[in-house]
Amino acid sequence: MEYTNLTIAVIGSGRWGINHVRTALQLLGSDHLIVCDSSESARAKVAAISPAIRFTTDLESVLADAAIAAVIIATPAETHYAVAKQCLERGKHVLVEKPITLVTSEAKDLIAIAARHGRQLMVGHVLLYHPAIVKLKAMVSDGVIGRLQYIYSNRLNLGTIRSEENILWSFAPHDISVIQHLTETDPVRVEATGAAFLQNNIEDTTLTVLEYPGNVHAHIYVSWLHPFKEQRLVVIGDKGMVVFEDSAKDEKLKLYHKGFQRVEGVLQKFESEYEVVPFDTAQPLAEEHKHFYESALNNTKPLTDGAHALSVLEVLELAQRRLRHD
Repeated sequence: MEYTNLTIAVIGSGRWGINHVRTALQLLGSDHLIVCDSSESARAKVAAISPAIRFTTDLESVLADAAIAAVIIATPAETHYAVAKQCLERGKHVLVEKPITLVTSEAKDLIAIAARHGRQLMVGHVLLYHPAIVKLKAMVSDGVIGRLQYIYSNRLNLGTIRSEENILWSFAPHDISVIQHLTETDPVRVEATGAAFLQNNIEDTTLTVLEYPGNVHAHIYVSWLHPFKEQRLVVIGDKGMVVFEDSAKDEKLKLYHKGFQRVEGVLQKFESEYEVVPFDTAQPLAEEHKHFYESALNNTKPLTDGAHALSVLEVLELAQRRLRHD
């Protein structure tokens, strides 16, 4: 699909924002892209990608430009609410990086503002656009693994250490988003525990336990104090199991035909060799951009809309309270 009728601005060109700049340039070209960053020093970094990209430090110039139909906000999380609010109120469709905001009241306000102005609000839960997750979701929906029973996710690495947020807020939103997407519901119970070793009151490792309707359970283990990188999602049903291991070099998505079944009232194990499940090789961020562009052009609700992001934020807030025993 061509997006030549769409001009966007990327607001924020930091560590992750610069990836949005590269992706937008690839899909839209420099004539349909503006980058806005409050730091003048970012100009050279953007110019190194392409000197043809327009750059400004003036957010008001972006807000006032009627040719800019949509914006991607990749500023620090504590600024998301203020920047997104301005953009929505000035008639821009908005893709804001996760988390949508840091408190649910602000997220609800953004959802209301978007509805009032007839604009689309999308949040960058990029894993939902990963072709492997798209395939996994289809397998669950099609009953390939039977009735959903249990999900667990490990997201582990050594660093990068953050001082402005703990590991729960840094890593777990990805997995909460995916689990919410797979279960298509909200948890009825949330528990969390963790520990801070490197900085006071900033947890380096957490374990979050989620219980969903229908006796579906999940747990999320995240840590940036770990000897090796592991990104593994295991989805278990009563007819089979699927493993998505994004950190693996190959065979990233595997289907295991194993589990337990009752034979004449007795539980018996069944198992066979796993099979590798093929999926598209498209880049998740590029797929996220395309989805946003189409949502903006057609004014259609995105997959990771404000309501989805709010549900993720509510789980994060509850897990954080459980961490601190509030």
